[in-house]
Amino acid sequence: RTRDDFKAQEQKARQQLNAFVLRHGHHWPTDKTRWTRTHYNWLESLTFEHPWLQIVLQEYIDAVKAAKERVATITDQMMKVLPQWSLAPVVDCLVALRGIDKISAMVLLAELGDISRFDSPKQLMAYLGLVPSEHSSGKRRRQGAITLTGNSRARRALVESAWSYRFPARKTKHLKRKEADASEEAKDIAWKAQKRLCGRYYYI
Repeated sequence: RTRDDFKAQEQKARQQLNAFVLRHGHHWPTDKTRWTRTHYNWLESLTFEHPWLQIVLQEYIDAVKAAKERVATITDQMMKVLPQWSLAPVVDCLVALRGIDKISAMVLLAELGDISRFDSPKQLMAYLGLVPSEHSSGKRRRQGAITLTGNSRARRALVESAWSYRFPARKTKHLKRKEADASEEAKDIAWKAQKRLCGRYYYI
């Protein structure tokens, strides 16, 4: 959860820097990626009419870099303690799933605890608030947006990973590398899940 807090601080620092730059008439091309070395070089090359604005800009840039460094530090510490964690073998299996890396796997396991306490996938999804809301009266049944109840951190990790299924199912070199420590059973389950979810996304 500390890493999650640091990520939120990093995002806020980036938003504040972007807002400052835009307020003073500077625009980064919309077709180019932000927060790359090129983007930072562009930010540091900006000039303003008043010298004190230059100082403010540098403070915003430094705040973003400091927040990024905090995230990197806590991430590094998490990776160092992972081998000693009792759930490390489960992490190795979860990363066989497309869209799940070691950090998101650790978040899910830490937030959900013993997954076997859920009797079915539907019960787990309901706990995470990933099922449609429902408003029924008499014979009329109407479903709405997902309920968004339950653990928001675990839900966010799953929603972010779900974006990777918008591409066709395939066993990429990256996927083969990250599933190297998973059991054969976990790999088979992950591949079946990928084919099913990619197909469902395409259908939708």
